[in-house]
This record gives sequence, structure tokens and C-alpha cells, in this order.
Amino acid sequence: MNKKKMRATWSRFIEMKSRPWFIPLAYATAALLFGFTVPRLVVAELPDWISTISVNAAIGIYSSVASGMIALTGIVFSLTFVMVQFSATAYSPRLVLWISRDPVISHSVGVFTATFLYALAALAWVDRNGSGRVPLVGMGVIAVLLVVSVIMFVSLIQRVSMLQVTRMLTFTGDQGRAVIEKLYPPLDTLAEPYSPDLLTTPCIQTLVHHGHPRAIQRLDIAAFIRLATEAAGAIEMTVSVGDVVLESTPMLRVMGGTGPIPEEALRSAIELGAERTFDQDPKYAIRLLVDIAIRALSPAVNDPTTAVQALNEIEDLLLRLGRRRLEIGTYRDTAGNPKFLMRYPTWEDFLRLALDEIRFYGANSVQVMRRMKALIAELLLILPEERSPALHYWEARLQSTVHGAFSDKEDVLDASDADRQGLGTSHRLI
Repeated sequence: MNKKKMRATWSRFIEMKSRPWFIPLAYATAALLFGFTVPRLVVAELPDWISTISVNAAIGIYSSVASGMIALTGIVFSLTFVMVQFSATAYSPRLVLWISRDPVISHSVGVFTATFLYALAALAWVDRNGSGRVPLVGMGVIAVLLVVSVIMFVSLIQRVSMLQVTRMLTFTGDQGRAVIEKLYPPLDTLAEPYSPDLLTTPCIQTLVHHGHPRAIQRLDIAAFIRLATEAAGAIEMTVSVGDVVLESTPMLRVMGGTGPIPEEALRSAIELGAERTFDQDPKYAIRLLVDIAIRALSPAVNDPTTAVQALNEIEDLLLRLGRRRLEIGTYRDTAGNPKFLMRYPTWEDFLRLALDEIRFYGANSVQVMRRMKALIAELLLILPEERSPALHYWEARLQSTVHGAFSDKEDVLDASDADRQGLGTSHRLI
């Protein structure tokens, strides 16, 4: 029971720590505790630690720091608002979450708030009880906080450069590369795909979602295997990471076993949230890159070059996926018995997500068609033979789109060419 309480308390702490207000609150609390306790201890234990600065000068410094930090904090909020608004309109609303979660923003607000509060707390110890003394520790700490504040402000200004399209695309691609590396084993590794036929025992329990719509963000696979082993049964997920569950949506089924598994234990192994996350969801990075590409291809923006840049990142992710063993989904215990099953996207699913919408919205762009043709050609050249059938299908699909979108023969020839830059070096034989 104590372990369960400790686990629940730790889970609540982790959840609270991930919220954007936690870091500034921690800085503010530390500043107040330090400002009201340390000077008292120094005055009591080290009475000779006195600054040579006059009382009036110290009051002026502390007052200026306190008022200046309030203005600086307002600038931080303004920059944050601009970054969030710009990313939502220029790229994708789904990127807002990740920009607003930038730790530099939270720590900047925390440092500025801590400097403001500490300046006020330290001001109370200047000329304490008419002593005409200025504690040295207060001046030293405020100097350190000012230096840190300047560093954080410079770091925050540099974050504005992240709004450049190349940096946003690279950031999104990096998230996808990280989850692919973590989730999928190498192609030469033996793995077992999702196969519900392995579970022949009847269903004795179904876990459904109650509450507001929530996205499946993460699954604790080790916990599921442990729970299924203890119950002498197996667990099959009826939803995948990235799916949104609604009221009464079935999330999993318990097959066989000695009896139902406590719902609290099952729910604690499923992490729900308002937004999809990159963790355990390799499709999400591609989804965001596709969003950026098709937004750039809209008539209101008409920026096919950005779509080509997005395809650069998409091709890299597809190359990495094609070299990985995607056929996973069955997890066994140490005895070799299937204990946990869940669906993962197939190679065909990834190709459809990466290519279909860009093909549709970019059908009239010679630049986009040429880049997509080069993407398919590159994948066919590099990836193993087992990935080729789906690639040949999309190669024919793209060519069909070109013929349907262009009536002029020269346009058809131009759009049929494979060009990594979209409109760069032509490979057509004349």
C-alpha cells in the first residue's frame, strides 16, 4: 500500500512538474525562502559581512532591479505570445504546444521573477532597525541574479530564430528521428508483429475511457506485461498511441487469466493528455511536417519551396523507418508467452501519411512533383527490396497525378523529372 501511495505521489509530482507554471513557481519560492532566511543567518552568525555601499545606494539598486525585472518579465510574455501566435499561423497549431513548452521560456520567467522577489526581500534588510548596515550577501546574490538574468534574456532572444522555417523543420525531424531510434529495432532483428490470433482465450474484462476526449500519449508496456503475467492472462490494446479516446471508447481487453485486473492499475499504465506527443508516436513528427507542407501549398500562402524543404525531412524519416523492423506489436514474457499486444503503423501507413496529402495539394506544382519523384527514386535506391512494392505503387501514383494535373506535354515532362531541389538540376534526357 505504501508503495502504491509513493508511486501515485511521484506520478502527481511528475505531472505537476511538466506544467508550465511549476518552474517559475519553484524559482519564486526559492527566492523568497533565500531572501528571508539567509540574510537573517548571516547577520546573526557573520555580523562582519557588511557591504561598503551606502544605504541610499543599496535602496536605489534594489528598487531599480525590482522595477526593471517587472518590465523584463512583460517582455518575456510578449515574446512568448508572438512565438506561439506566429507558429500557429505560419506552420501548424499543433506546434504551439512544443514552442510554449520550451524550457528556456519557463526558466527565463522563473529567473526574472526570482530576481524581482529577492530584490524586495533583500530590501527589507537594508538599514535594518536603523543600523545603517547593508548585508554583503544580499548585494552578492543580486549581482549573480542580474548576470543570470542577462544570460537568460539573450538565450530567449536567440529562441526567436527558431521560428525560421528551416529550424522548425529540423526540430520536428529531430523529434521523429529520436522516437524511431528508440522504438524500432534494426531491420535484421527478429520481431513479432501484432497478431490478435495469438490470444485464443475469451475476453473477461474491457477497460473503457470516461471523461473528456483525450489523446493516448504513452503506454507503459513493462507495466502491462507485469500485470498480465500476475493475472495469468494477456492484454490487447484496442487503441494505438496517438488515437483520441472519447466517452465509453474501449481502450483494452483482458484475455483469460485468473480474474479481472484492477482498473486503477490498468489506467495508470496509460498516459492520456490533451495533445499528441512524440513519445512512442513516430507518425506525429511526419504529421507535423505534412501539416507545414500543405499549409505552404495553400492558395493563401503559395510557397512550394517550404513544401520541398518539408519533404527533405520527410524523406530522411522514411529512410530511417525503412531500415527498421516496423513489424512489431507482440510482447512476450520471459517464458515466451504473449502477454501484451498493440497495433503499430505499417510501412504502407507511413508512406500514405507522408505522401498522399502533399501529392493532392501539390499536384499543380512542378516543383513539388519533381521533389516527390526524387524522394521515391532515392528510397528505391537505398532501402531493402522488401520496401520496394509499396514504393513502386506510389511511384505510379505520382506519375498518374502528374498526367492528371498538367495538360501541356512540356509541363508533364518537367513534372515527371526527379529533382531533389524541386527546380534544380534537370535529369531529363533531351
